[in-house]
Amino acid sequence: MSAPVHVEVDGAVGVIRLDRPPANAIDLATGLALQEAIREVGARPEVGAVVVWGGPRLFAAGADIRAMAEWGPEEVRPSVDALGAACDLLEELPKPVIAAVTGYALGGGLELALACDLRYLAHDALLGQPEIRIGVIPGAGGTQRLVPLIGPGRTRELVYTGRTVDAEEALRIGLAERVVPAAEVFETAVADARSLADGPRGALAAAKRAIRAALTEPGARGIRRERELFLGLFGTPDQREGMRAFLDKRQPRFGASVDRPGAARGD
Repeated sequence: MSAPVHVEVDGAVGVIRLDRPPANAIDLATGLALQEAIREVGARPEVGAVVVWGGPRLFAAGADIRAMAEWGPEEVRPSVDALGAACDLLEELPKPVIAAVTGYALGGGLELALACDLRYLAHDALLGQPEIRIGVIPGAGGTQRLVPLIGPGRTRELVYTGRTVDAEEALRIGLAERVVPAAEVFETAVADARSLADGPRGALAAAKRAIRAALTEPGARGIRRERELFLGLFGTPDQREGMRAFLDKRQPRFGASVDRPGAARGD
């Protein structure tokens, strides 16, 4: 049996691909494999940004319901804990993460996409948390990550009804950042990830932490957290290069001291 998750590195972009046909259902083994893949791209210094996708036909259609149908709470816990931990790792990864969504992203599949920083959808993509239709609710962070994106009212409506959202509605309500033709969604995500990876990686990591603080430490604590992250970037090579480039009226060459493709040449 082939591995349910693959990691490929294309220059400065790490690609995490779900590969569990026919629907990329996320079982215990897949959740654990996702954790391993996320740790791998996180540990590779040449990787500056990450794309998560499920292949050209679909992203992920949720949990393995056939396996779970007769389970009790303790039997299902390892699987939901595994997916939840993978989502937490993605959210905490100090690198930008883009979900490239084709076809369906349902249930656990949407929860995985929600843990990414950005969601790029194919025109025909469908998203949803349909768990209510099988007598349960999202269990790997779906309700918690939907609320900051689309608000409590829309979250209630989607979770209570279990209905799916098409790509245009997802874009309109803030559930997606880009909608492109299905044949272009992966390439677009990789191209944008490569552009991010060429940027000031320390500042991007700080930005990700600061934005996360707006959700976990709202108000004065989050503002203080942002300020400390801002101050911590002064004196770093990328801060020096960025400001010198601005004053010199040229494009900055970030990452000269980072182990990344082309760093020594400033490509």
